[in-house]
Parts: sequence; C-alpha cells; structure tokens
Amino acid sequence: MFWSASPAALVPLGAASPGSNGPTSLDDATKKATNAAGWVEENWGTWLTSGLRIVLIIVIAVVLRHVIRRTITKLIERMNRASNAAQGSALGGLLVNAERRRQRSEAIGSVLRSVASFVIMGTAALTVLSVLKINLAPLLASAGVAGVAIGFGARNLVTDFLSGVFMILEDQYGVGDEIDAGVATGTVIEVGLRVTKLRGPNGAIWYIRNGEVKRIGNLSQGWSTAHVDVVIAADQNLDQARDIITATGESMAKADPWNEQLWEPVEVLGLSEVHLDTVTIGVSAKTMPGKAPGIERELRWRIKRALDDAGIHLAPRPAPAEEDEEAADPTAAVAAPSALNNPLSPQSLASNPITPPPNLGK
Repeated sequence: MFWSASPAALVPLGAASPGSNGPTSLDDATKKATNAAGWVEENWGTWLTSGLRIVLIIVIAVVLRHVIRRTITKLIERMNRASNAAQGSALGGLLVNAERRRQRSEAIGSVLRSVASFVIMGTAALTVLSVLKINLAPLLASAGVAGVAIGFGARNLVTDFLSGVFMILEDQYGVGDEIDAGVATGTVIEVGLRVTKLRGPNGAIWYIRNGEVKRIGNLSQGWSTAHVDVVIAADQNLDQARDIITATGESMAKADPWNEQLWEPVEVLGLSEVHLDTVTIGVSAKTMPGKAPGIERELRWRIKRALDDAGIHLAPRPAPAEEDEEAADPTAAVAAPSALNNPLSPQSLASNPITPPPNLGK
C-alpha cells in the first residue's frame, strides 16, 4: 500500500479525506442516516401535535362561523316573518312597512355576518401562526401600517360605510319614508350601507352618499300635520263659517278611509290673517305620517262645497295689474334709447324744443 508524503495526515491513497467531496465511507453514511432518523423521531411528536392543533383550529373556526351565520340568518328571517304577520292586521298595515323592515333587517344581517366572519377567521389565522412559532409582532405592525394607509386613502368610503351602519342601526329612515336629506328631498326607495336612493318629486332618482348627509328631516315618522288656509271675504259671517268648517271636519273624520288617517279631530285655529277685504281662517289636523297632502286636498274640497252650499263666498282672486302700454310695446322700448340719443330726432325735439336766441330776429 502506498502512503502520501504529507506527514500531517497519513491517509491511504484512494480514500476520501474528511471535508472533501469525494466518496464517503460506509460508516459516515450510516452515522448520518442514524442522526437524521433520530432527529425525525425526536421531532415527530411535535410535528404531529402542531398539525393536529392546526386542523382542530381550522375545523372549529369553520364550524363556529357556519353556526353563527346561520343563527343570524334565522334571526333575520324571524324578524321578517313577524313584520309580515303584523302587516296582515288592520293596525299593523298602517304602522309597519314590510319592505322597510326587510331591507333594514337584511342590511343589519349582512353587517353582522361580515363582522362575525372577519373576527372568527382572523382569530383562527393568528392562532395558526402562533402554533407555527411565527413572531406575530412584525406581522401585526405591518398590517396596522397597511390598514392606516388604506383607511386614509379610502376615507370617504369608510365614512360612507360607517354612516350607513349607524343610520340603519338607529333606524333614522327606511323605505317609503319621505325625507329631507339637505342635498335632496324625496321618497326613500332603497337604503344601502354606502348610498341611499331617493325618488324626487319630479320622478328623478337621487343617489346620496351616506357620509355626505349632515342632517335628515323625516316626514314619515311619528305623525304629520295637515294645514289648510281658507280665505273668505271680510264681509261674510265668520261664526257661521267656523261652524261649517268644524262640521265638515267632523263628517270627514267619520268617512272611510279618512277615519283611519285622521288621528285627531280637525281643529279651526282661528284667523291667521286679516286684510281690508279678506280674512284667512287656519285649519289644522294631526294625521298619519305621510298622509297630510292627501288629507289637505280632500279637506279643501269638502270645505269649498260646504261654504258654497251655505252661501258663504270665498275671497275673489285679485285682478292682475294693467301694464303700461309703452312698456308692453317692445318696439318703443327698443327705439327709445336711440331716439333720445339723437338731438335731431322728433322725440328729442318734442321733449327739448329748440328756442331761437332773443336777438336773432333783429
């Protein structure tokens, strides 16, 4: 056998030295395999435990999310069934708006389901990362910075969403309500988390962002007031007119369907205006929300017929003032400035005649 000439290490020629890339001896391979098997055997229990914990966490999160979402859905359906049952009764049909209740409950259910899913799945994800021994502090810090940046960039969207949530939870208005939102006025046809749709008086649909609504006047909650001004001639019998108006209001309160829409008797308030030839009698009544315009029209109709039957005359409409003939003639209005600017025109000579000097004839 030949030996190398290096005195530092007497290694047989053909054998791989330690640390070299040459062939490995059988003992080294056996030792490495034994170490790997021991490492796997040592950590196998930890891996199995962590895997089972992760699977258990995911299963619990999915089942809990499904149960909570199903519970919220059943609660919303129960609320809708209760409103539909109340809608079938006589009084419930007047006080409950099924579409309004449905949209409000659906919006609240959607918010609750989204919040529940976010909380449950987010907690499950953080728990899985903690099981995997991942440091959550940098991740949470990065998520916080990203959330602040996204919130700052989409602040209008966040404002609209939060405003819509509070509007729905506080039941500020609903479908069918007549509201004054400042930027638009009309009847609510849809309430969303970001925008509200209104049907204007002329039929236009207004899309209003919830974050832009600073004040809301709801004309359909509680009760409304119908007010009618009756203008009669000053020489008529006021006591008789008051008695006729009172009797007309009582007969209207007994007729159908006004007996359900009038919540209090029609009240004659007295004289609201007194002029030389006319007087104004104020009439008021508390009505169901949103029914005041129709009651006002019907009350005017009945009062007019009752006063005509009793021989009490309403005040005549004042005749329009007669217009000046010169102002009514557009040709004169156009020609007047040019004629007055010319000193030799007939209009200028007529208004400013030229007088000769006193000594011109001498």
